[in-house]
Formats: sequence, C-alpha cells, structure tokens
Amino acid sequence: MQLKVINSPFNEEQVELLNRVLPSLSVGQQHWLSGYLTGYESNTSTEVALLNPTTVTAETNHVTKEVTVLFGSQTGNCQVLSEDISKRLEGQGYTVTLSSMNDFKANDLKKVSYLLILVSTQGEGDPPDTALPFYEFLHSRRAPKLEALQFSVLSLGDSSYELFCQTGKQFDARLEELGAKRLSPRVDCDLDYDEPAAEWFEAVTQSLNENMGEDDSPTSLTTSNTSSLTVEQSSYSRTNPYKAEVFENLNLNGRGSNKETRHLELSLEGSNLAFEPGDSLGIYPENDAILVDSLIKEMGWNPEDSVPMNKNGEERSLRDALINNYEITVLTKPLLQKISEIHPHKDLAELLQQENEQALRQYFIGRDLLDLARDFAPWEITASEFVKNLRKLPARLYSIASSYKANPEEVHLTIGAVRYEAHGRNRNGVCSVQCSERVEPGDTLSVYVQKNVNFKLPTDPNVPIIMIGPGTGVAPFRAFLEEREEIGAQGKSWLFFGDQHYVTDFLYQIEWQRWLKSGVLTNMDVAFSRDTENKVYVQHRMLEKSKELYQWLIEGAYVYICGDEKHMANDVHATLIAILEQEGAMEAEEAADFLTEMQQEKRYQRDVY
Repeated sequence: MQLKVINSPFNEEQVELLNRVLPSLSVGQQHWLSGYLTGYESNTSTEVALLNPTTVTAETNHVTKEVTVLFGSQTGNCQVLSEDISKRLEGQGYTVTLSSMNDFKANDLKKVSYLLILVSTQGEGDPPDTALPFYEFLHSRRAPKLEALQFSVLSLGDSSYELFCQTGKQFDARLEELGAKRLSPRVDCDLDYDEPAAEWFEAVTQSLNENMGEDDSPTSLTTSNTSSLTVEQSSYSRTNPYKAEVFENLNLNGRGSNKETRHLELSLEGSNLAFEPGDSLGIYPENDAILVDSLIKEMGWNPEDSVPMNKNGEERSLRDALINNYEITVLTKPLLQKISEIHPHKDLAELLQQENEQALRQYFIGRDLLDLARDFAPWEITASEFVKNLRKLPARLYSIASSYKANPEEVHLTIGAVRYEAHGRNRNGVCSVQCSERVEPGDTLSVYVQKNVNFKLPTDPNVPIIMIGPGTGVAPFRAFLEEREEIGAQGKSWLFFGDQHYVTDFLYQIEWQRWLKSGVLTNMDVAFSRDTENKVYVQHRMLEKSKELYQWLIEGAYVYICGDEKHMANDVHATLIAILEQEGAMEAEEAADFLTEMQQEKRYQRDVY
C-alpha cells in the first residue's frame, strides 16, 4: 500500500509518514482507522478520540471487534496466559476486556458477545479462590440466558488428579446450558500447557476472524514462535529458566526431628529476575539417577539408546532423558491408557475397566513407573515407544521466603524433604530430596519466577495483617515481614505458626523473636502438636484468641493462609467462621458471606497446595 504524491492532498512529509504506517496495519486496525476518520469531524478533540476508539465506533455505528477474557487462577498461570492472549488479540485490532473472575461484574455477562475463559482447577476438582464468586453466580438461578454469547474455554489442570480440569469442564457445560455457542472446542491442558494453549488460541483466533469477517490467518502469530503463547518480559522464564547458583543450603530442624526442612539461598545476579512477597519460584528438578537406572534395568533397555525429546526430532540418551526431561514418579489414568494401547497386558486392561475405577485410584497412590514396570511384565516395547507417552518433568513451585528489597538479586526458599515408605519401597519427593541430598553450595538449579497477584501484601502498609502458616507454609510470611521491615510499615502483624516440636521444629525462631522485639511483628502464637497429650494446631490457638482476632477483622485486617489445602486450610476457614459466629453474633450463612466479601475485597487470600 503506497500513496502517490501526484494528485494527493498530502505533502511529502505526510506521504512519507503514511507510507511507513499503513503497510504495518492489520485488517482490524485498518477498519478502526476507517471508523475513526469517518467520525473525526464530530469529535472536538482528536486526542480524546484516539485514546478512546470505542467512542468513535459507537458514534459511527462501526462494528467493533470486542472480546472479553476472564481468568480464574490460583498460582498465576492462567493470568499470565490471559495477559499474553489479550496482547495478541489487541495486536490484531480487537478491543479486549481482561479481568480476573473475582473482579468481573457477573451481571455484565449478558452484554458480552465473545468470551474467552481461562481457568485452573484447584485440589480435588474445586474452582480457584478467585473464580469462586463468578462460578457460583453462573451456576445459580440468577444466571441469565446467553443465546447471544459465543465462548471458548481453556482449562488448566493436573492429570494425576481424578477430576482433571473439572472447573473448566463445568464452565464449558454451564455456558452451553445457558444457550451460549462455542467459538471453538474446550482444550484441557496438563502441567505442560504451552503447546495445547497455543493451538487453542489459534483455533479461537480463526473462529473470531471468521465471525468478524476478517482474514483467517492470525497476524500476531506470523512473527512469533507459535509453539508457546508466553510473551516474556525477561529473557529468563518458565520456558527459559535461569541457572541460579546455590549460596546456602541449611537444615532448619534440630537433631532428633522427624522432619528435614531446607533453607536455600540462591543467586539471581545478572538475571534481571525480580519478585514480590507472595510470588513463587519454580525449580526444574532432576529425577533420582538410582530410580532411573532401576527402571531401565527392569525394562531391559540400553541407557545409551537415543529417544525423542520433542516433535522437532531432537534426541537424547535414554538415561539423560529420564533424569532430566520425563516424569517417572507419578502415575495417571491417561498414561496407563496410552501404555495399555501399546502393551496389551491382561491385568492392565482389566485394571482400566470402568467397574475397577476405585481399584485404579488406589493403585496410583504411592506408586511410580518402576512399580508399573514390575507389575505388568514382561515388556516387549522399545524405549522410544514408551517415552513418547510420558509427561514432561514439571517444575515444582515453592513460595518465596525472602523480600527482594531486603535481599537484592537473591531468593530464599523453605523446602520440606518428602520421604515415605509405600508398597515395600522407600519413596522420595523429586525436587525436595534433590535439594536435601544432592544440591551443595556452588551447584546450580534451573529456576524462574512465578508471579502470584492473588497473594499480596496490602498496598497500604498501615493495614494490619494476620498470617497463618504451619510448617513450610510460613515461608511467604518471612518474606512479608522482611518487606514490611524494609519499607518501615506501621501496620500491626500477627503470625500463627505450628509444627511438631518446639525444640526441633521452630523454623526461623530467632528471626521471629527479633521481629517481635523490634515491633515489625506485633503478635505471634505457636502450636506444637506433638508436645502435648492432646494435639494442638494453629486453629486451636486462633480460637483461644477469638475476641482479639475478631477485633482485628473488624478493623480491616487482611488474612493470609499458606499450606495444606485439604486439611489445614479448610480447618482454618471453619475456625474463622466459628469466630465470626461467636464474637460477631452472626448466623453461619452471615459468617460465610463475611469471608466471601473479604475475599472479593482481597482481604482474605490463600496460597494452598
């Protein structure tokens, strides 16, 4: 597209500017510009019109390419993907409304024509905390009919859980029930979500362009790597981790403890990686070489045989691939189904029958690929055929235990070593025991920062905070207090901490005592469950201080919970409701609504696993 100076109303400088801009415009941007120019004379301010293109669109009845992107995220993955998708759609000329489900006004849904939902599944099939209000509205009698809505769902999950991607499936089914039509089919992503997410985005974009009468080809993908959606601000990311040197690796537990909790300090020097309290650090671990060697021997493979690594034809030795690239410690139903197709073993086929669902769930508990190899021998399958069915070894996320402001270019972690016995063998956590037994100062770990906007300190440093974190769940609260000390925050703070024994398991005891003395930490209550005849947990300490706790809640305190979701977090939630009933004279429903309102105001935040 080139303008001619002859018979043109533009001078040479204007022609040069136009010739530089026009060829770079997408079809959507050309349409918008056309609408803008049509309505230019009716606008008194060129600047206002340019900054608010929807105004011109409305005045000229020009068809607007509007898309709403909603995300429900616990750890931040869905939010990162949603932000990337929104940028790409805007690059194609779409007007995008991007929002967390927690912030979206549910009644506005009936005004939306095109909706993209990205949502994870938390725990045993539950919606993430930030998705809960929108989820409940959509599944209530108040949900409107949505015959004019077109939508698509991207669901993130973990196939090792029985209810894989359950929340995304429920959103997808409910929107259809309400009369909405799919732009493209739902895609359910396992832990390694980059490629399926990119394919979903391409399908959605094609559908949107067809509906808008645009070119089918997604212009934003022509100059980028379509194998991954993530557009990183830093050169180091989840898909390009940084090799961080280990400064310190200390055992926080005393001699005689039943536990081993490691305190790691890593260097981020030169990486340009930064974080805020509440964020997590992802570590790409290595599988235990002893387990890998046992698996290879059991299957009768050659450890030096080459096996495929990806669709691009890259290969590595079998042993190297099993140590660094493939998950071998978790069994899932999709994996066993794939293996059964290439390994016709009678007992395996029977285990996968619908009527044996309960037995299959039991089989997964505490077993790994070595158990599978032994239980369903003999095998007549090559290593290459086998590894094609394995998941990539996923990163492990750990709450960051330090403040970047207090420790520039460093990151600290609190990692509990996982060890247990099952089915006649000792089992180890992949990353936790690597850090415990095979990582020394001077070694490196492949890491990246995982942002978590759903677990953040109040923007006002004068607001009081209540932190509840037993065991390694105390990690982010060490970061919180380091940060508040560094910025001179004046707000009150209260920590509830619990573990097994006072003498051996009081993690970071000296630091809490120092902060109590300086006033950075106002109150601290501890519960050591094995030091008393009747086990005492953090929720019991909360009930003992119910009057004061209630007063803090009424004063506007933020409440943070970090740790085990299945037991501790649910018990603490129930305790908060009991305190509201007891001290606030509320009915159970009122108390639950109070916590829901706190959650919507971001005053009640959880980092649970």
